[in-house]
Amino acid sequence: MSGCWWEEEDKRESLSGGLTPKELFLQAKDLSEGGNLEESIKLYEKLSAAYPSSRYSHQAKLEIPYMLFKREKFDEAIDELNNYIKIYPNHSSTPYAYYMRGLISQSKTQSILDELNITDNAERDTSSVIESFNYYLDLIRKFPNSEYSNFAEDQLIVLRNTIARHELLIAIFYTKTDAHIAAVNRSKYIIEKFPNTPSVPAALHLLAYNYDKINANDLAEDTRRVLKDSFPKYIPHYSLED
Repeated sequence: MSGCWWEEEDKRESLSGGLTPKELFLQAKDLSEGGNLEESIKLYEKLSAAYPSSRYSHQAKLEIPYMLFKREKFDEAIDELNNYIKIYPNHSSTPYAYYMRGLISQSKTQSILDELNITDNAERDTSSVIESFNYYLDLIRKFPNSEYSNFAEDQLIVLRNTIARHELLIAIFYTKTDAHIAAVNRSKYIIEKFPNTPSVPAALHLLAYNYDKINANDLAEDTRRVLKDSFPKYIPHYSLED
């Protein structure tokens, strides 16, 4: 027993360099504020390994994914947060971990768009948008009274609109390539699955256009009547010209 205790102390001394949990935490914080994120992460990791039961170690486990996020190592940051949630499923800080997962996944999409110089999220693959949507949804379901849940609810609206707009772009592409049945199906999907998004009137307009192309004249007329009744001021904002 005594030998094990000394071994643990030697290990802690080796990892910490003789510094207390608070000293390690403050040093790591200073490094991050100075822009040295890599060294800051290393110190947080040393703190967690040397003093796993310390409250500073607990905080370090949240600081590490934030540092990874700032370095745009999004997948690594989300992995760290997933581990945190698994270890501390009901801790008072866990809603923050859920919130950060959604935010990081959302930022991952924007980072890709910035690199490609594309301004509309809907023009890219929406897998990370859907991932972010689900992360925010998990937060709201698990911690409905959390201070982060109101923000998450607002982001669900933004993300849902993005996904609907992405579906509309696909429907427009199908229309341009004369895949009119596919365009009809995609337009109907938008109307049914995303009924309160700004893409609905465009989807109705596109649906009527494609009904015309397949000679479904009665359906085209019905669709235009719904569009006029529901969105009387709608003006098409998309073009079917290449």
